Amino acid sequence: MGATVVLGRRQLFMLPTRFGLLFALLLLVQLLAAINYGNGLAYALTFLLGSLAVVSMLYTHRNLLRLRLSAGACVPVFAGDVAVFRIHLINDAPTPRLGVTLLQRKKEIAYVDIPAQGGADIELPVPSRARGYLALPPLTVQTRFPLGLLYSWSRRIELEQSCLVYPRPADPMPYRSGAATTSESAPGSLSGGDDFIGVREFRPGDSPRHVDWRAVARGQDWHTKQFGGGHPVTVWFDWDTLAGLDTEERLSVLTRWVRDAERDGRLYGLRLPDKIIAPANGERHRHNCLRALALFGLPA
Repeated sequence: MGATVVLGRRQLFMLPTRFGLLFALLLLVQLLAAINYGNGLAYALTFLLGSLAVVSMLYTHRNLLRLRLSAGACVPVFAGDVAVFRIHLINDAPTPRLGVTLLQRKKEIAYVDIPAQGGADIELPVPSRARGYLALPPLTVQTRFPLGLLYSWSRRIELEQSCLVYPRPADPMPYRSGAATTSESAPGSLSGGDDFIGVREFRPGDSPRHVDWRAVARGQDWHTKQFGGGHPVTVWFDWDTLAGLDTEERLSVLTRWVRDAERDGRLYGLRLPDKIIAPANGERHRHNCLRALALFGLPA
């Protein structure tokens, strides 16, 4: 299935619930009593209740027919964290869809009412265990609307959506910079110097001389002033500097270094056996480095 699925007639099934079977049994008993006593009112009540059950069958089926499901973006996470998939339920019909249940492995994860020509968003948390791409698990949609006598459900829905899982960061450890650090200019640098370039959130250990005391006096959050020069120090994170560790341990250490370097505003590059990422910094550069580490050695 694709990134968007529309539920058609061939994807929906229907069966009576336990209450529906009990209701059918009561109707049968009532019908036998009406035949035995020849009571017209009993006949009328039996057929009235039976017709309500038939009409509810149509409403139950229509509550899911042509319901549209699509998957939204998933924010990358680190291995061991919980990935949150966003699922959009879209109702193009002029009538609302009430009592729609979303199931994953036969476990209810959401119960929503979808307004007419509207939609509803559902978040599905999925634990991540290994780096790479984590696929959205198959889902099932179900409803018992309107009377609970019947329930309709869909085939397993497999939306083509995945979440990128970065390697799990190792414990903090000193950098082992490959090919020696160099002094060169590059866009996005936040290294030290004499020119004021902005502020960042205060962290324990920052020099009191760099604290933005004026902002503190105004009652604002604590921030540290940052200064930059024309030739920042570049740090290379090299695969070959971690000899003696296995593949996953190397990836974990490199992930830790990338996170720490970005947090400290350093200019950093990454050297892997199959890829070299030029020095830079910023959120996009961080993602490119972590993505390369997440997909290292995995089949395309």
